Amino acid sequence: MNMIHARSERLFAEALEHIPGGVNSPVRAFRAVGGQPFFVEKAAGARVWDVDGNEYIDYVLTWGPAILGHAHPKIISAVKAAADRGTSFGIPNPYEVTMAKLICSLVPGVQKVRMTNSGTEACMSAIRLARGFTGRDKIIKFDGCYHGHADSLLVKAGSGALTFGNPDSAGVPAAFTQHTIVLPYNDVEAVKAAFAANRDQIAGIILEPVPGNAGLYLPRPGYLESLREITRASGALLIFDEVMTGFRLAKGGAQERFGITPDLSCFGKVIGGGLPVGAFGGRADIMDCLAPLGPVYQAGTLSGNPLAMAAGIAALEELQSGGAYRRLEELGQQLEAGMKAAANAAGVPVRFNCCGSMFCGYFTDRPVHNLADALHSDRERFKKYFHGMLNEGIYLAPSQFEAGFISTAHTAADIDKTVRAAGNVLRTLA
Repeated sequence: MNMIHARSERLFAEALEHIPGGVNSPVRAFRAVGGQPFFVEKAAGARVWDVDGNEYIDYVLTWGPAILGHAHPKIISAVKAAADRGTSFGIPNPYEVTMAKLICSLVPGVQKVRMTNSGTEACMSAIRLARGFTGRDKIIKFDGCYHGHADSLLVKAGSGALTFGNPDSAGVPAAFTQHTIVLPYNDVEAVKAAFAANRDQIAGIILEPVPGNAGLYLPRPGYLESLREITRASGALLIFDEVMTGFRLAKGGAQERFGITPDLSCFGKVIGGGLPVGAFGGRADIMDCLAPLGPVYQAGTLSGNPLAMAAGIAALEELQSGGAYRRLEELGQQLEAGMKAAANAAGVPVRFNCCGSMFCGYFTDRPVHNLADALHSDRERFKKYFHGMLNEGIYLAPSQFEAGFISTAHTAADIDKTVRAAGNVLRTLA
């Protein structure tokens, strides 16, 4: 297939003059894979069409929210109906109550919930709340887990397991990260050592229960259970960042799938039905520390706005009907089996990690359990693979270190086409 991107190239040249890097979020710039991004004109179901008329099967799905596919008719209808009544009020509206009741009824660890405008806001607020509730300052996060671009969370690991992290971005003072401890994911002993070295100082642990921002890798058996035990024993809080996994890996997210109940949870993506949204929730006694009831301040002019709430309610209600999660599991299993077979047939070393409707293929012959393992993958080979798949009409995330997503709009035929395309491309990389 010979894709033409003339209009996208002209748009990108114009964007470069007015937008830093030509994009409003860095990974869209294709810096990790080379080349230039295409510009989308429309999307429907499991497909997107660019401004030059090229069609792609989409596995990015706006980075996860489009779990029902693009432009789902029930979501579009709900947004239109809400917009007819006004786009924002700055006053409580009924949609907020419906959304809160839905989240509390579906997620095991949530008794009360507060809406925000993004996953970044949700994680930032959850950490502030954990510190306010416990009266402690230090937070543990894990290498490879991304919790938004708040200053104290843009942290890379220090020189040893017990050192504090260093800023991972220019513009973040070292003092802002001095209370953040960064550890390797899937290493229980490192967590135990950190708690021993910082006794009664750690407010909580925040993690993606299934990390999806360094590709995708799964918790080892017993790992999440150990974190739950360690935090409970020490008086610290366990915070699940379920911005990606929430309402995707199960109706109650990763905490339902793995049977672990955290103290606080963060959400985004799916609960907005494609509109900007975030939320954090958890135990009622913790959540009641938020203003106006308690001393921990958090606010947002557009939090709980009617358009995002209407879209999210439509998405969550649709997910509860028609066997959506069973379908997503089946499609994920089909893709995993097909991609592993394609890699074996081509003789190319690939580790294909999959959890429900999330996936990632690493070009390595080693198992991938954490960021250090992921960094052993062959990124040059991934670049060629990405562009090969794009030329076959398959759109994957333009980075080795991003998860892919499946929607209920994908079909078995879409998966078959994707696997055939992967086989074609992988043979050129052998």
